[in-house]
Amino acid sequence: MNSNNSMSENVIDVKNVNKQYAGRDFKANNNISLNLKKGEILCIAGENGAGKTTLMKIICSLEKQDSGDVSVNGKIGMVHQHFMLFPEYTAAENIVMGKEPLKFNLFFDKKKADEEAGKIIKANNFSIKSTSKLKELTSGQMQQVEICRILYNDADILIFDEPTSILTENEINSLFNTLKNLVSKGKSIIFITHKLNEIKQIADRAAVLKNGELISILDSKNSEIDIEKIAAMMIGDKDSNKSNDLMFNRTFEQSEIKKKEKTVISFNDVTVIRKGEERPLLENINFSVSSGEIIGFTGVGGNGLGVIEAVLGGFLKPHSGKIYHYNNDISDYSIQKLRKQGLSYVPADRIRVGSAGNATIEENKIINIRHNYFKTVKKNKNKDKLLDKNASVLSGGNLQKLILEREMNQYKDYIVLSEPTWGLDITSSYYIMEEIEKLRKNGAAIILISTDLEVVLKLADKIYVMHRGKIKKEFINDGNFYNLDKEIRNIKYENY
Repeated sequence: MNSNNSMSENVIDVKNVNKQYAGRDFKANNNISLNLKKGEILCIAGENGAGKTTLMKIICSLEKQDSGDVSVNGKIGMVHQHFMLFPEYTAAENIVMGKEPLKFNLFFDKKKADEEAGKIIKANNFSIKSTSKLKELTSGQMQQVEICRILYNDADILIFDEPTSILTENEINSLFNTLKNLVSKGKSIIFITHKLNEIKQIADRAAVLKNGELISILDSKNSEIDIEKIAAMMIGDKDSNKSNDLMFNRTFEQSEIKKKEKTVISFNDVTVIRKGEERPLLENINFSVSSGEIIGFTGVGGNGLGVIEAVLGGFLKPHSGKIYHYNNDISDYSIQKLRKQGLSYVPADRIRVGSAGNATIEENKIINIRHNYFKTVKKNKNKDKLLDKNASVLSGGNLQKLILEREMNQYKDYIVLSEPTWGLDITSSYYIMEEIEKLRKNGAAIILISTDLEVVLKLADKIYVMHRGKIKKEFINDGNFYNLDKEIRNIKYENY
């Protein structure tokens, strides 16, 4: 944490900013005033819909406030929660885009771009290669490219919107070291996070927003940054026990876990090989999930979690091995056929895979049942006007909740959930975990894929740890969270 008190110059001043979107009865930002000092890290805390992202867009001139003043002294760079990248280009090309190195002042210098991007990647201990195409990367690795791009552009003021949502512990620690190093050199940082322990780790000051209003600004110098205090401001004293990431108190009494009678989905020696590559993306994967059971996959990003998701979702086919739905071989089924067979699916990439930003919220809610919907449902003149807005107006957390609600309501017998709590605040994460647990109790077969070990520990009956495309080890979750957490983390990071 930066403690340089000599740098008191404000690089951002926000005074009495108001913003209200058409069709909404409340203000996204209501008379907010705050500042960012040179050489500090200011954390912004608040639940989904609190107004954090709207305020950042106003500061970055991506949105225009209705009233109030914003002054900025310096160049701003922002890492958005939803990636602003080009999948057909390499990591290096994305990182240097807009500030490309040139050969003879005329031509794009690909070699130098790879070198410069590689330096940033190495300096931050990231797991990406500068030459990799974006479409080949996991969501976590794409986030790393975003962070590298803002560092490459050397902005005076850096804004990070939930940058650690799907990073590993090593990557988070590396990022924090990078941020501390930047502020020691006079850079100024706004850091938006729903993880309250991160605020404690990194913040010089913390601004708490709720329902579009600034509740308080807490200063680390005065020991004001307290997790329970911030949680109480965000969600109320009665919910302050939910402030930790391990917020869901499921008990693992054997009498609670139902007898598993029906195997719904099974992988039998499934291997996935990408054309032109020797090492399999997945190698000899075996598992089964039964009705009333949650199995969890975890590991460091890039070790097969995204591939398992892609295979289950119908985007990748096995090179060898079989996938069964009950006794039916579904290994070669298309995405549409899997949906008809019974697949419900919440992808990690909520923007490109889970939703259509240019479609309305209502259309996104009924996309999988649209034919029956329009046959049986009459137009409701009194419906919420928000349903006619494009899904792109939703915050990241609210979009995730829309997708989860849609898939949970339409599931038949099994559901695939990839990073279901990514980017969600405390209350939203708690709600999602409760809904997943309800599905399990009602007999759903659930495949949970998450780099967030705490979520997996709190929900899964069985846990599979992935490494280099293989199942490194299987654990039966008996509720002994401390010992399991320690053992699984050792396996996850033993080669990193």
